[in-house]
Amino acid sequence: KKLKMKVYKIIAYVYLVFGLFFIYQAYVAFSNGNEYIINLLLAAAAIFMFVFRLRSLKRFPQNK
Repeated sequence: KKLKMKVYKIIAYVYLVFGLFFIYQAYVAFSNGNEYIINLLLAAAAIFMFVFRLRSLKRFPQNK
C-alpha cells in the first residue's frame, strides 16, 4: 500500500514536469511568432492535475 502511495505521488510530480515543459514550449513558440495557445492550455491542464493529485493524496487514510 505504501508503494502505491509513492507511485501516486511520483505521478503527480510527472504532471508538474509536463506543465513546466509545456510552458517552456509556449515561450519558445511565442518568441518565434508561432501558435502557443495550445501549449498554454496543456500546461494549465498538467498543473491542475498536479495540484489535484496532491490534494487527493492527502485525503487518503495514512496507514502507519
